[in-house]
This record gives sequence, C-alpha cells and structure tokens, in this order.
Amino acid sequence: MEHSNKSARTLFEELKQRPTRARFGFGQKVAIVNVDPQKAYTLPDEYVTAYETDPKQMQYINELSALCRDLGSPVIWTHVAYLPSGEDCGIWGTRSNTPDSLQNVKIGSRRAEFDDRLVIDHDRDVVINKRMASAFHETNLPSLLMWHRVDTLIVTGGSTSGCVRATVVDSLSHGFRTIVPEECTTDRHESPHFANLYDMSMKYADVMPVEQVRAALLGMKQRPA
Repeated sequence: MEHSNKSARTLFEELKQRPTRARFGFGQKVAIVNVDPQKAYTLPDEYVTAYETDPKQMQYINELSALCRDLGSPVIWTHVAYLPSGEDCGIWGTRSNTPDSLQNVKIGSRRAEFDDRLVIDHDRDVVINKRMASAFHETNLPSLLMWHRVDTLIVTGGSTSGCVRATVVDSLSHGFRTIVPEECTTDRHESPHFANLYDMSMKYADVMPVEQVRAALLGMKQRPA
C-alpha cells in the first residue's frame, strides 16, 4: 500500500490530469440512470440525510436526461421506498435510527418524493423502486437495458460512495460502458466523494466533466442513422 498525505480530492485531480488508462468511451446506444434524487437526499436545509456537492447538480441531470430523450434513449429514475413495516428493506433496515428513515411512497412520505427541480417525463421515462444500493439489484434494469440494446450507461445521483458506486460496479459487471459525470454525483463529505470518484475512474467507469458528457451526447445525435 502506498502511503501519502494527499487528500482524496488531490488524488482525483492528479488522476484527471494524468490518466493511467484509456477510457471505455461511448458505444452505440446510451441510457441514463439517475439514482435516488429524492428530497431526503437532495434538500440539506430540510433533512440531515441530505447533501449537496454541486449546486447545479439537478440542472445538469435534467440537461443530460433531455439529451438522452432526444436520442430516443431510456431515461431511468430510481427511488428508495419501503413498506411501512420495513420488512422489504431486510437487514439494511436495522441500521435505521430516525422515525422516517424508511421512507414510504404509499403513505406520501415527503422524504421519498423526487426533488421538485427535476424534469421527469412520466409518459416516457422509467421509474424504478429499488430497495438496495445498486439500481441493478433485483430490479428490471438489466432486462430494460437489454431490450433497448444499450451498451453505455450514464450514472448520476447520490451518494457517490454508496448507491452510485454500487450501480457503477454492477453496470460494469453487466458489461456496460459506464460514464459518471462528476458534477452530477454527491456525497455527505468530500473525502468519500472524491475517494470514490478516484476509485471508479481507476477501475469501473469513465468519470468525466459534465460538459464532456454533454458533448458526447450531442455528437451521438449527429451520427448518421
């Protein structure tokens, strides 16, 4: 193990300047999965469970999602919500220590609602209720992506060290080129945030500025049919 006094942010910034491997790149068909952008996690003024890294995160997620719709590509939103009993949360629920930690859409939990700043097309977009960290775990996401012949998955949302990372690792494990727009993810503290951006960039995904992801999507739109 290499020892260093460098911060996680410094390590990530150095890796951006001097990448150690080639990018996976974009393939032929893209989809975007926006992981759990719910009020419980996006409104730090209301909930101690919420956090913000880039104040334009929701704006960027809307922009990338709109570009994917323009391409005829799937736009997927995940949210976490459980039965009132919490039994469908399993052992994970035993770590809960607040009255509304297991937010429940069916009883109108405000915590479980998507952030009001998001633009969700309920006629075209796919909404998935996931119960564990990865958007792939026991959901129809793999079959949905296979149906659309997707080979590239853009992952946004929170948290960088939790549900985003879990989804990214599973995405690569399922054989997808995986893209993480760095301004579109967030975590409670910069150390796990940048440490996981660094680790995902080293192993599992192309972590890149949102402007580069935007440019790539615009480039896909201009490809010959």
